[in-house]
Amino acid sequence: MQFDRYPQRRFSRRQLMQYAGLSGMGLFLGSCGASNSTSVFKPLHPQTANVRALFEPLNQGIEELIFQAKNPAPEYPVSAIEPNALLINSFDTTPMIDLNSFKLVIDGAVNNPLQLNMNDVRSLPLISMVIRHVCVEGWAAIVQWGGVRLYDLAKLVQPKAGARYVYFESADSYYESWDIASALHPQTILAYQKNGSDIPVENGAPLRLASPIKLGYKQSKWVTRVTFTNELRQRRGYWVDEGYEWFAGL
Repeated sequence: MQFDRYPQRRFSRRQLMQYAGLSGMGLFLGSCGASNSTSVFKPLHPQTANVRALFEPLNQGIEELIFQAKNPAPEYPVSAIEPNALLINSFDTTPMIDLNSFKLVIDGAVNNPLQLNMNDVRSLPLISMVIRHVCVEGWAAIVQWGGVRLYDLAKLVQPKAGARYVYFESADSYYESWDIASALHPQTILAYQKNGSDIPVENGAPLRLASPIKLGYKQSKWVTRVTFTNELRQRRGYWVDEGYEWFAGL
């Protein structure tokens, strides 16, 4: 895979968002980065499948045109951090992960699959950014996240030429999928720091997705596996399979 090719904008964002309004984008039906799953084999609701088949090809095409992978989202000074604004969704599925045995698996359509422990992850370049976390429920928080870029992990595993999507699996059975351009955006990281300290378990320790270019429910907590794929599977994401919009870009 070549890491220097990015999609280019062909229309104005205002024009594309007007067209997108005709395609049923933005089904805001629930939660933000929450995790209440019990199985990755949750059945897909028939109505969700029907709506997806009708609208998703148009949705994805429009949002890929809008997205510019090299363009940075706004970042903020440390003084802007809102330490109490990041809400925690309370469920009974918070996993307790043994850091001594934890492994991040990176596999799928790659030339060099890897398993990394936290020392391996921390040995990679640390990226720190203060960004706005936006929840589909209508709240937002400015947070400092620190961790390793997905781009840097991709360079290690070398995705194959046909890889177009990235799946994320979590220790609580939550699952999510991203387009590869968003996953390799320079501000998409697997974070292990929040506001200058180790991430608390309720916020996704030891590793969680953090990025200013996606809504909160795309930013999986407790990530244990990253899988590159050539095709988007029927199972797209825990909340996406309940009717949420798949791309969920900002």
